[in-house]
Amino acid sequence: MHLEPWGVTPDGVAVDLVTLRNASGTIASVASYGATLVRLRYGSPPADVVLGFDELAGYLGPQPYIGATVGRYANRIANGEFVLDGVTHRLTRNEGVHSLHGGVVGLDKVVWEVTSTRDGAVVLRHVSRDGDQGFPGTLSCTVRYELTDDDILRIAYDATTDRRTVLNLTNHAYFNLHGASSNDVLDHRISIDADAFLPVTPALIPTGEIRRVDRTPFDLRPPTSLGDRLRYAAANDQIRHAGGFDHCFVLNGPAGTLRRAAVLDDPSTGRRMEIHTTSPGLQLYTGNKLDGTVRGRDGIVYRRHHALCLETQRFPDAPNQPAFPSAALDPGERFEAVTEYRFFGDAG
Repeated sequence: MHLEPWGVTPDGVAVDLVTLRNASGTIASVASYGATLVRLRYGSPPADVVLGFDELAGYLGPQPYIGATVGRYANRIANGEFVLDGVTHRLTRNEGVHSLHGGVVGLDKVVWEVTSTRDGAVVLRHVSRDGDQGFPGTLSCTVRYELTDDDILRIAYDATTDRRTVLNLTNHAYFNLHGASSNDVLDHRISIDADAFLPVTPALIPTGEIRRVDRTPFDLRPPTSLGDRLRYAAANDQIRHAGGFDHCFVLNGPAGTLRRAAVLDDPSTGRRMEIHTTSPGLQLYTGNKLDGTVRGRDGIVYRRHHALCLETQRFPDAPNQPAFPSAALDPGERFEAVTEYRFFGDAG
């Protein structure tokens, strides 16, 4: 465990970088800016399997939420507003007329307080005041990153509010099991334990339908080559809307229990990652909007499909979708969610 200063934001707030290391030499680094997963390095020879930047400056500039904790509401809220208990709440809009990942200054763009660096874990805390980005209630939230000796990166979220609100927290890491310096993830094989997914409009807002994956390109229950599936599905209207996958899958098994959600394999190196979560949904995003304008760690240019995101979460736009499970959080309740990224294999 190592904590070091990692720069200062433009408004003068100091940022820390905490590095966790386990007995096998796996490294996870977390920045207090955005409670961001900066580095995840494992295997033999070791490789960074998440996208990131060498310095804080990369995270401060325009970039697509790389490694960040996103909220107060991860994913999209249609038209940047929702009604709660008869009151319309208007949010900041940062994707056309819609609100994405908490709005203009979401949790990814604030400095969290490092409250603990013990027991192979780092805990970060942030208080989002009533009205922040248009959300009701003062929200107190923590994120705990733990790296175990058996190569599990466990992320646990905890939050309370003093006023009824809506909440959806996740991590926006971009994974490439080749190593983040490689070109793309189209040869990765993926399986998702989901019998249904949420179709979207051309603006990527859920239609409200919960659709079975059977006989669609979204049937990722058997292990599937990502590139083969994208080529096969190119004519599908849902794939065209997003330019790839950018959809929430309805995970099998009861939400609130830790169960397997997905498996990602890199046949060329033998690296494998399993995701286990208590969340009801998993957003698969295949890096469709990575367009070569972002230069990451070691000067690598991030292009389309360079990496993919597997974001465990509540359903997008749930506050506006009566058929979806509620995303409300009441005073006296706790928001609790756990996601584990379990790593196996290496390039040795």
